[in-house]
Amino acid sequence: MDKTERMKELGELLRDASRAYYQEDREIMSNFDYDRLYDELEALEKETGIVLAGSPTVTVGYEAVDELPKERHETPMLSLDKTKDVEALAEFAGEHQTLLSWKLDGLTVVLTYEDGKLSKAVTRGNGETGEVITNNARVFKNVPLTIPHKGEVILRGEAVIRYSDFERINAEIEDEAAKYKNPRNLCSGSVRQLNNEITAKRNVYLYVFALVRAAGAEFANSRENQFKWLKGQGFDVVEYKKVDGAGMAQAVREFSEAVAENDFPSDGLVCIYDDIAYGQSLGRTAKFPRDSLAFKWQDEVRETRLKEIEWSPSRTGLINPVAVFEPVELEGTTVSRASVHNVSILKSLKLGIGDTITVYKANMIIPQ
Repeated sequence: MDKTERMKELGELLRDASRAYYQEDREIMSNFDYDRLYDELEALEKETGIVLAGSPTVTVGYEAVDELPKERHETPMLSLDKTKDVEALAEFAGEHQTLLSWKLDGLTVVLTYEDGKLSKAVTRGNGETGEVITNNARVFKNVPLTIPHKGEVILRGEAVIRYSDFERINAEIEDEAAKYKNPRNLCSGSVRQLNNEITAKRNVYLYVFALVRAAGAEFANSRENQFKWLKGQGFDVVEYKKVDGAGMAQAVREFSEAVAENDFPSDGLVCIYDDIAYGQSLGRTAKFPRDSLAFKWQDEVRETRLKEIEWSPSRTGLINPVAVFEPVELEGTTVSRASVHNVSILKSLKLGIGDTITVYKANMIIPQ
């Protein structure tokens, strides 16, 4: 386990102990053990120069504001050109090494660090102008408040709310009409709160997908090196695979197989050239950069019959509904089960045993 992961683990242990003692009037850890773990965390923060949001060593002061100021981005945040064709994605890569990563489905946020401290956070907005949400970013679950690098750092990441937290929050809302439709809508509202105490309770995570600037740092013209450097600064980066055109189909297949097990929402993949200079030399169109391409799975649809609904424990401990249906073939794979992901979707579909349903494979297998 690396030091940043150990710091996350210590933070969780200490927060659980504090919550039990101060909110639930029970003791799950002795004072001796608490102090020992606290001292270990404090020493690691001093050694690495990293202090993560929510660290028990930091006193969090919640703050409410009257409005979210608008700010223009230094460089426009363009949308990505898209394809649903694996061959087109492989052709895009060709003989070049690319980084293929999740395209997370949340809200894009730009973070700025100065002298090693988080100084500003701005939403993507319309790509030209976003809203300043610095106070809210300070209470994201995994954003470093301080980092070792003292030069200016600007990065882009996707703020997301995990399915498990989405279910938890929706379960607390009695009015069915008031429940959130999906994690993306919940995340958007959580990130743009005027009171960051509400944001803190929503468990927003940020996964970095691009480094805009890191003054004084060298990356040998490699985006993968940028990702590795960001990890060393304490950030969580999007999961990725390094692949060329020849290996693209297999890499896409592996991502496709993993998507149903993910606790975070995604709506495809992103492919970007590892060679920074080459990618930049390609320039951009009026709408899209030419160094990257988004991939969406084909919406292949099949009709089948629902046999039953099972309840399956997830990796996060929640019990999720699983639709079991007569086997169909989607994109070369025989499928007979699909996670419905949450009870809200299950209720809205009003599924009954024996119903004729359509299933399609977009970013996951979804019964309709």
